[in-house]
Amino acid sequence: MAGQAGLDALLSRPEQALIGTDFDGTLAPIVADPGAARPLPGAVPVLVRLARTVGTLAVITGRPAAEAVARGGLDAIPGLIVLGHYGGQRWQDGELTGPGSPSAVRAAREALPGVLSRAGAPDGVWVEDKGHALAVHTRRAAAPEPALRLLRGPLEDLATRLGLAAEPGRMVIELRPAGMDKGAALTALVAERAAGSVLFCGDDLGDLAAFAAVRALRADGIPGCAVASASAESPQVAAAADLVVDGPEGIVALLAAIADGLDR
Repeated sequence: MAGQAGLDALLSRPEQALIGTDFDGTLAPIVADPGAARPLPGAVPVLVRLARTVGTLAVITGRPAAEAVARGGLDAIPGLIVLGHYGGQRWQDGELTGPGSPSAVRAAREALPGVLSRAGAPDGVWVEDKGHALAVHTRRAAAPEPALRLLRGPLEDLATRLGLAAEPGRMVIELRPAGMDKGAALTALVAERAAGSVLFCGDDLGDLAAFAAVRALRADGIPGCAVASASAESPQVAAAADLVVDGPEGIVALLAAIADGLDR
């Protein structure tokens, strides 16, 4: 199995390996308020263990990079690279780099209240302003899935008008610059670090691009494994993975098993 070959390569040559992971839904459980999301208690300690032997550790997230670091206590992990805004920002060794908020996102920020009002967005729908992107959440609505369906068309129309992408996720539609995705971010990081193998863990539709990147890298001779943090809200992610585990708890258990194997 191709995924098993990726795990075997990681375990045999960890100093050449790259382990990447999403944040929300992968290291941290999904919660109604994204600002309250925190990694599972064992997540950061196991990444600290892996940092001793694995060549590159990375968190690739749709959140602003500095926010992920602060929410997750990720600055405790030696050498960690955090790519925020789907690769649009980078945090490493305490330094944050990346461009400012795109003009199209600023235009969407101004237009969005009117779009939601005209669409009849129900109570509980709210907008998370990420600076480089705007996420319209329906999880707090009385009927989250119908609310998401109601808003998909108007949000896609707004995105098209402004040249943005409207990306669906777990009870959310995010408006962000086109061409920003985790697959491009992961591929570029693998090349930069000259990684000899890659493991990526994710849970949501935005992680599918990273899974596709793992498959493309395998075709180019770099062993890899795509791991899904299973969710009933995004079954497509499990279907696209090489290995499926039971939510963030399963991700932390897998990373711990890898750390145990490397310690031996």
